[in-house]
Amino acid sequence: MSGTYTVTVGDRGRLVLPADLRERTGLAEGSELVLMETEGAIVLFTREQLKARVRADLADTDLVGSLITERRLAAQAEDSAG
Repeated sequence: MSGTYTVTVGDRGRLVLPADLRERTGLAEGSELVLMETEGAIVLFTREQLKARVRADLADTDLVGSLITERRLAAQAEDSAG
């Protein structure tokens, strides 16, 4: 199902994705992709793939709890300084 493809950067930085990859992934003319530069790699995502990845990465993260803790520490530091 997954594969490795070689593509060439053309004029004006254009890439041509292989037809079988476009068909399998449902990409058509006008489909938007997000190019993400990571340490040591360049990755292409559809917006839905990127959203799913971010959600998975944040699944075990308590963002609200972290923010509350951060705010409390900042308030304590202000109280101590003033």
